[in-house]
Amino acid sequence: MTRALRSWGRYPDCPQAGHPAQWRDDLQAVWDRVASANGTTLAYGNGRSYGDSCLAASDQVLHTRPLDRLIAADWQSGVLRAEAGTTLDEILQVAVPRGWMLPVTPGTKYVTLGGAVANDVHGKNHHVRGTFGRHVRRFALLRSERAPLECSPEANAEFFAATIGGLGLTGVIAWVEIQLMPIRSSRIAVTSIRFDNLGEFFALAEDLDSKHEYSVAWIDCSSRGAALGRGIFMVGDHAQTGGLELPVKKKRTVPITPPVSLINPLTLRAFNTLYYQRQQRKTVYSEVDYDSYFYPLDSLLEWHRIYGKRGFQQYQCVLPQARSRDAMHAILEAIGNSGTGSFLAVLKRCGGLASPGLLSFPMEGASLALDFPQHDERNRVLFEQLDAIVREAGGRIYPAKDAHMSARDFQRAYPQWHQLEALRDPALMSRFWQRTTQT
Repeated sequence: MTRALRSWGRYPDCPQAGHPAQWRDDLQAVWDRVASANGTTLAYGNGRSYGDSCLAASDQVLHTRPLDRLIAADWQSGVLRAEAGTTLDEILQVAVPRGWMLPVTPGTKYVTLGGAVANDVHGKNHHVRGTFGRHVRRFALLRSERAPLECSPEANAEFFAATIGGLGLTGVIAWVEIQLMPIRSSRIAVTSIRFDNLGEFFALAEDLDSKHEYSVAWIDCSSRGAALGRGIFMVGDHAQTGGLELPVKKKRTVPITPPVSLINPLTLRAFNTLYYQRQQRKTVYSEVDYDSYFYPLDSLLEWHRIYGKRGFQQYQCVLPQARSRDAMHAILEAIGNSGTGSFLAVLKRCGGLASPGLLSFPMEGASLALDFPQHDERNRVLFEQLDAIVREAGGRIYPAKDAHMSARDFQRAYPQWHQLEALRDPALMSRFWQRTTQT
């Protein structure tokens, strides 16, 4: 048994007892044993979900990370099948040198393949390729009350749609088959543009998003007044020439969890100011390895420890295109007035490509993600303000990053939750689902 598994944000603090499945052939038996003893359980991969969507209501999880084997790969077509506990990093290690890339990747490569499906992750190219689920060809789904299913758009299509973005509630994913994307180089050609306010961000996105594979912005969430929403806009494309080498970098680790958060108003203002001012020219062109562009935080292992023992909450919302400018302005004003903020605030536009999943998070519009040190009362007051803005705009919050969303807001934003509940395996229950649908 693996003890003290937690979500990445460490909030809520609900340690999970992990029951590892070492082989696919043992997966059903381990699940049956855990569910029999505890009523319900939940699959837990590498613990990169931020809130309580990866925490079992019983605090007893089926630990699938040991299932990390490559099953098959066709390097002519780029079709790869691997076990659900395989991380995106482990896929990149074998695929990139052969000229293939993940078509969609989130901001960390340490999520598992099963987790990428269950949360229907998205990345900096959502406006071009949509969510991860659009590139899933098929997967094996174990159920507690019936034989395993092979799910695809053609076979067991109802379970295919419910499982993509289904938060691990429709069954336990054993393996996943995905379609990779061909590349000529492992390096990314990046254009970084400094912008002075939120209006400039939207103008840049309108002009540049359609011209580039990847698009994202860092914003200074401590900025106020005429400079509200200033930041660095970064568009990128796979380089057309160069090798297919894997990035070679020395990893650093945050060695301990301090008793209190190292992120506070003083350090936040200093970091945001320095980060904004370090790019002195308006436009900078560069070529970097894919780690530097996609996964800057992965270079600092266990970085969540800097928030101290109380952890942190991420607030990630998406706002529909017609309301995104005004609502985003209101959100940034509320954060500025609160006296708190995030040293990593990521703003990007999402495209209109539909996901095959029932409860996929992105919609056409703008998405903002910020991290807040855990402070119960301060976060409660701020999040109530932000929730009201998101609600009024017709937006929604990302379940994979959430630890506070009300049942009312979840059910309003994800009206198809009833369909997922009807297909939920009775032996699976998360703290998130219990909180947002069972009360």
